[in-house]
Amino acid sequence: MSIIKHRHEMELLWKAYKYEVMWHSQQSYNEIREMLKGQCEYRDVEEAIDHALSIQPSKGSVINTFSHIWGYFKKFCSASEKALFKKLKAQYLLDRIDTHTLIFFIYCMTRYYDVTYLKESTLIKNFSIANKSFK
Repeated sequence: MSIIKHRHEMELLWKAYKYEVMWHSQQSYNEIREMLKGQCEYRDVEEAIDHALSIQPSKGSVINTFSHIWGYFKKFCSASEKALFKKLKAQYLLDRIDTHTLIFFIYCMTRYYDVTYLKESTLIKNFSIANKSFK
């Protein structure tokens, strides 16, 4: 495999997983970004992603990612969507809703506004609303 093709495959992998990694661990997200700036192997990136996904998300990492992804919508969303974002964020911090509800909101916004980049993210792509009750 050529170096350029190999690099492209790593970038595609990272593009797909980066928000899910950030959701689990900001530290892992930063480490993988640094890894990709240097010489690394596809398998190294894959293992780092797998490790990150094994980490239990903290409230901080969840809110950070939720807010980061919100950046894709904040310039063109409606006032009611902005209010709902703020309400969901506050309710999550008070343990009144779970992470599934936050992802559902992101999922709906991504679909409604047809944000291709986010639709390709594993955080959105792997989301399932089947068999889930919301608080």
